[in-house]
Amino acid sequence: MVDPYRLFGPMLRRFEPELAHDLTLRALESGLGGKAGHKLRPSLAVRCIGLDFPNPVGLAAGFDKDARVPDRMLALGFGFVEVGTVTPEPQAGNPKPRIFRLPDDEAVINRLGFNNGGMEAMASRLERRPPGGGILGVNIGKNKTTEDAIADYRAAFERLAPLGDYVVVNISSPNTPGLRDLQAVESLRPLLHALVREREKTSAVARPPLLLKLAPDLAVDDAVQASMLAAGEGFDGLTISNTTIDRPATLASRHRDQAGGLSGKPLFERSTELLRSVYGATDHGLPIVGVGGVASAEQAYAKIRAGASLVQLYSALIYRGPGLIEQILAGLEVLLARDGLTSIEQAIGSDA
Repeated sequence: MVDPYRLFGPMLRRFEPELAHDLTLRALESGLGGKAGHKLRPSLAVRCIGLDFPNPVGLAAGFDKDARVPDRMLALGFGFVEVGTVTPEPQAGNPKPRIFRLPDDEAVINRLGFNNGGMEAMASRLERRPPGGGILGVNIGKNKTTEDAIADYRAAFERLAPLGDYVVVNISSPNTPGLRDLQAVESLRPLLHALVREREKTSAVARPPLLLKLAPDLAVDDAVQASMLAAGEGFDGLTISNTTIDRPATLASRHRDQAGGLSGKPLFERSTELLRSVYGATDHGLPIVGVGGVASAEQAYAKIRAGASLVQLYSALIYRGPGLIEQILAGLEVLLARDGLTSIEQAIGSDA
């Protein structure tokens, strides 16, 4: 079977990145893009945050901000898909251009600024979604001009939590002024407390797991403190990590000095080491979704062995296309067999 991305990927990369992304979403909405389906892989199944994942490889937030194509992406083989970041009110985000490819580094810089159509538009799409399509996470944030951050997160949670399988609280994007300040304990505690209390208003059957997404630029002690606070307040997991504002000296692409969050290959080591440190320092207290630079089975496996129960990717799809999903899943099976393991769960934290 011919991989459509081999034909159309190079053409797409001739377009400005944001236009190419929108064209991709439109193509998926129209039914183009192929359908890999889910091959039964018992050794890759993961029970985590109260949910049964068919495999540990998910699509990170940012690709499908408005929940336009979650089921199309699940059909490509992902074990779960995360939509958003979505805010209560629609917002345009930062001025364009605001996405930059760094092909020499297999990386991307974005300063989108939570551009999205708002929670009501997303809710209307998710309410029309057929049941049983696969595990869906909803990533929520605050509007740029909002002064009461807690009110925004509560509103987004209340509206969208019943429509997803889990909810991620994004306080770590570098592209919304003041957002990362919420990672400080004095700001974080009341936010986490308010969301857990909001969740308690729903029926016990419908209470979705809550995850906290952290920045890779946090000091280890601060990340551990935030993680332990999340566990103490009743959160169910962590996502490590978001994009970085750091610029490694090794970057070679011409857009390397653009402002925004850096993702892709240069983020792998930094995000994985933070994941490993938090996993060990918190005594494995919360499941972790490992994000940042995953572009191969070996890298996904490294994050899992460092302490991740699940992994996500996005930037690598830009350079390698959707065929990467199958490559990673098949590769993980090979790596498990090499190590004499019968389940991916046995590998979680084995290097921590």
